[in-house]
Amino acid sequence: MRIDTNILGAVRMPDAGAAGPAATSRRYGRQDYADAFGDFVDLAKVADEVGFDTFWYTEHHFQHEGYEVVPNQVLLGLYSAAVTRRLNFGQMFNIVPQWNPLRLAEDFAAADILTGGRMRFGVGRGTVPREMQTLGAKIESGDNGLDADAEQANREHFAEAMAAIRAAFTQERFSHQGTHFQFPPAGIPDRGGFVQDLALVPNVTREVEIYQACTSPRTVDYVAEHGHIGVYTRQSAARLEKAWALHAELTAKHGRPTEVGEEQMLVLHVNVAPTHEEAVALARPGHDELTKLLSPYGRFATYDPPAGMDSTPFDYAPTLEESMRQRIYVVGDFDEVAEQIAEYRDRLGLRRLSVAMDALGLTPEQQQDQLRMFAAEVAPRLGIAMSADGQQALEAESAVA
Repeated sequence: MRIDTNILGAVRMPDAGAAGPAATSRRYGRQDYADAFGDFVDLAKVADEVGFDTFWYTEHHFQHEGYEVVPNQVLLGLYSAAVTRRLNFGQMFNIVPQWNPLRLAEDFAAADILTGGRMRFGVGRGTVPREMQTLGAKIESGDNGLDADAEQANREHFAEAMAAIRAAFTQERFSHQGTHFQFPPAGIPDRGGFVQDLALVPNVTREVEIYQACTSPRTVDYVAEHGHIGVYTRQSAARLEKAWALHAELTAKHGRPTEVGEEQMLVLHVNVAPTHEEAVALARPGHDELTKLLSPYGRFATYDPPAGMDSTPFDYAPTLEESMRQRIYVVGDFDEVAEQIAEYRDRLGLRRLSVAMDALGLTPEQQQDQLRMFAAEVAPRLGIAMSADGQQALEAESAVA
């Protein structure tokens, strides 16, 4: 089981939690954002030192509230790779409809070459109208609203962009003529003739594994068809077990039989401490702040239904205790966290795990300590020896059967 870490990418937020300001009323300044980038790089250095495989950033724009402030993961990953020794850097996720797809492919290829193959390519369709519509993309419009036409246009745009990116990565010369993109456009004069095809320069020198967020049945089917690694989060182990089995069934339907866990990745919120009580105290402010931010957008509707309900409300706002009960937040002492992750490993055939440990409200030092404790105390209990050379070797016998 490979162990990565991913971050929300927020400014320092000491007043995070249920009692803090409303999510929409937060405002931060230029120096806060600048300081956050220093914190991100420092955290990556610790991840490199203690043996995580990959450090995943996330793409968002125009968030003056301070929650997600990394607009270009490829650029930040390239810099981070230059100041670390061997850690890989991934994008969770490049929001493809916000990009010219060939510029995204070029940027990734250049970064992958310059880092010696230390970049991982992640893609998504996007969720935030403020940034997507500002950058020329279509998506659901309005709080909690679903514009079916905009949703369908987004899917079509994404699929075409990804077809062009895959062609650019895998073919020496390529062309793409679709509804949304024409690469190259017809009639470009060039040295006595017309441009018929293009070559990505520079281009990747290895096969690119593509990671994609799986948030709907239609997306899972697309991911299974194209052999992307499906990234799953905020679902109970029981729901994930069904979802991953369906994912494997769909790969077989598309003529690509796979085992459960072979083409999936799990993202878990994790907080760990020497005692259960300390871990809960660390997790609560960040959990409750994230709930304030994301519940209006349906980001917790993937939870199991609350007691007495047949379905989970769109704007469901779980308590930390409910998130812990469903194992969507893995919080506790070293043994508890290891035991709960082992349950996922055993039920899902888990091969790729990313732990999100940068809970809102933690200081940079506390976030760094979370990574250190996980590597030193939790991973060995899972039978994994994480080391500064990046080798996550299996120990002779796991402490968690």
